[in-house]
Amino acid sequence: MQPGRALDLGCGTGTNALWLAARSWFVVGVDFSSLAIEAARRKGDWTSGVEFVEGDVTRLHELDVDGPFDLVLDIGCFHSVPARRRDDYVREVAAVARPGALMMIYAFGGWFRWPGSTRTREPEIRQRLSEAFELFRVERGRRPSGSAWFYLRRR
Repeated sequence: MQPGRALDLGCGTGTNALWLAARSWFVVGVDFSSLAIEAARRKGDWTSGVEFVEGDVTRLHELDVDGPFDLVLDIGCFHSVPARRRDDYVREVAAVARPGALMMIYAFGGWFRWPGSTRTREPEIRQRLSEAFELFRVERGRRPSGSAWFYLRRR
């Protein structure tokens, strides 16, 4: 995939956003944790092409996170969004992902859960995202048990 614009949802301290930026992507990382965003900004001080925004991924429009994005990366964010807010997440992400954009979600679906997270299984990914995204590949994880990468394409 050629570098373009990427959105890192739940970016934490910016490790993946900075990795993408080092490979010529322009990246916007979003996380609700002020401590994580502060750390990401410190780590990214000398890196061009990356911006970190503190806020709620279910309210991207309020954060002035504008697309279109060619890649949406979510490593552990979706399953941490309360179930009642997940449709908002999908609506906001769909609004900033360009048609044909790749979306990669890594989520937990087994018995193991991080504090505050809920299990995410393939049927939920299909049901919640199917209007805006096509799920074209699932790679099962080994650790933790029940985890998986979900590869989607914006319709």
